[in-house]
Amino acid sequence: MPNNRMLVVAEKESFIVRVLVEKAQSARISCEFAQSKVEEISKKLEGVSLITLYLADASYPSDEVIHYLIEKMEANGQQVILIGEQLDLEHFVGKIPEHLVYTTFSRPVDNAAYTREITNYFDKINSGEFKKSILVVDDDANYLAIVREWLKDTYKVFMVNSGLQAIKWLGKNTVDLILLDHEMPVTSGPQVLEMLRSDDETKNIPVMFLTGKSDKESVMKVVALKPEGYFLKSIQREELLEKLHEFFVMHK
Repeated sequence: MPNNRMLVVAEKESFIVRVLVEKAQSARISCEFAQSKVEEISKKLEGVSLITLYLADASYPSDEVIHYLIEKMEANGQQVILIGEQLDLEHFVGKIPEHLVYTTFSRPVDNAAYTREITNYFDKINSGEFKKSILVVDDDANYLAIVREWLKDTYKVFMVNSGLQAIKWLGKNTVDLILLDHEMPVTSGPQVLEMLRSDDETKNIPVMFLTGKSDKESVMKVVALKPEGYFLKSIQREELLEKLHEFFVMHK
């Protein structure tokens, strides 16, 4: 998981770059400089949540560096602050996907505003604001407790123990993903999915089924409903976290 660490990437460690690093450190954020080379960035990227990319005098990072940063940010849930002249910013905002850019600063940098923004970013991380949200729907209280324990450090987790409670809860709230038990009494998973898809407010929320049945016939019934995916309830913690991570990376 990302920590309260950030990295300032630039072609060289100029006076301004050193000031940016010192401003972050003065805000009690672990921060260091990395030269704009893949081999240098890769040595220092572990545990980093936020990257500042400093663009000086039209001296742009190579396409190799940009592609590397994009790949890593997509995979690790990191974002970048861009600093440069207005023309430099316009050039790079087009190169880096919008959802990866936290904010931009034109040169000369307002150091106080920069410090406020990075402090605000890490406050949001620590409050869980950036976490994806998941609603788990299952009539088995023990299984709900297990899944919550597995997911709570990575995601904002909400739980209900019936299909009708899920519909009621989603009438007032929304989430990024629903993990829905396929086999529930009264209102089954397929019935819940049908209701969700018939409502304009919920039809676009991704749904993945949870099922305890692994035989081919049962699995085919689940797949026929065309959910975003399904998990067997026998899935282990690490595999579940890996699959969810892959899903959110693919659906940004």
